[in-house]
Amino acid sequence: MTDLNRRSLLGALAAALAAGSTTKAAGLESVLFTDKRAHIEMHHFGTLRTYYSGPTEGSKNLEIGSLTLQPSAEPHPPHTHPDEEILIVTEGEGEITMNGKPMKIDASKILYVAPNYLHGIRNTGSKPLTFYFIKWVGK
Repeated sequence: MTDLNRRSLLGALAAALAAGSTTKAAGLESVLFTDKRAHIEMHHFGTLRTYYSGPTEGSKNLEIGSLTLQPSAEPHPPHTHPDEEILIVTEGEGEITMNGKPMKIDASKILYVAPNYLHGIRNTGSKPLTFYFIKWVGK
């Protein structure tokens, strides 16, 4: 699968998850997320794109974005948060730490992180590592 097809698929998945079964939710209407709509932040560790962050009809908060990590970079040390989270790796290779246990990851890996579970991600490859994330806190 090409990177463009992966990105299209992930964009459609994110839109479907955000939309649920309604056409309009509190704070979010059904939408196809593109880089044109994203809030882009450049950091020393890489590029963060936030497509949506806010309430929906079914969640207190939903955050959808992507992060491209530079080689040997991590966005922050392992951490916890009250959100459930799905990470979908589309490019590169790295390591995710789940409750202190490191595991190798590469393109096409999908990870689920339960609320308040210690986790972190790091690029261990020589090329950028890109992953999409979807985080939410239910109502």
